Amino acid sequence: MGDYILLAISAILVNNILLIQYLGNCPFLGTSKRMDTAVGMAMAVVFVLVLAGIVTWVLEAVILKRFGLEYLRTLAFILVIAALVQFVEIFMKKTIPALYAGLGIFLPLITTNCAVMGVCLINIKEEYNFLEMLVSSIGYSVGFGLALILFAGLRERIIIGRVPGPLQDVSIALVTAGFMSLSFLGFKGMI
Repeated sequence: MGDYILLAISAILVNNILLIQYLGNCPFLGTSKRMDTAVGMAMAVVFVLVLAGIVTWVLEAVILKRFGLEYLRTLAFILVIAALVQFVEIFMKKTIPALYAGLGIFLPLITTNCAVMGVCLINIKEEYNFLEMLVSSIGYSVGFGLALILFAGLRERIIIGRVPGPLQDVSIALVTAGFMSLSFLGFKGMI
């Protein structure tokens, strides 16, 4: 049980997929201007990442390894992730049209989000068993959501503040993301 807690803390804080491994920057910068879109994107990524982790782990264990098709891993994983994102997109369009409209182009970009693919590949590379993969996938997705929501809160505060002209919008966002990365880097000594 303790190993799973350490794995979760490591995935959420110590090896945060956005701020430490720096994967998934497009939705990080694109959907963090408003808190509601950041929360919606965080939930969508949690759903896609956890399901993608499960499906790709099973695909790897049951089909790819068994038949010596590991060289098809990237292609197979991309297809799985794309299908899951399409499912989420259809679901959100039908049930939460305002959030669907708010996320805009960034929802389909989860398909090409390197954070989702990165976590799936990390789970395979680390040779996690099913439960470890599940904890890892949940931890990384929660870490993604945590970083995205914290960053959205900071960006909302920055908008109401005085920012010099050359630093407005994306520039100050990147500086802020850098400081957030440094703060999360402080967790490295924990585990």
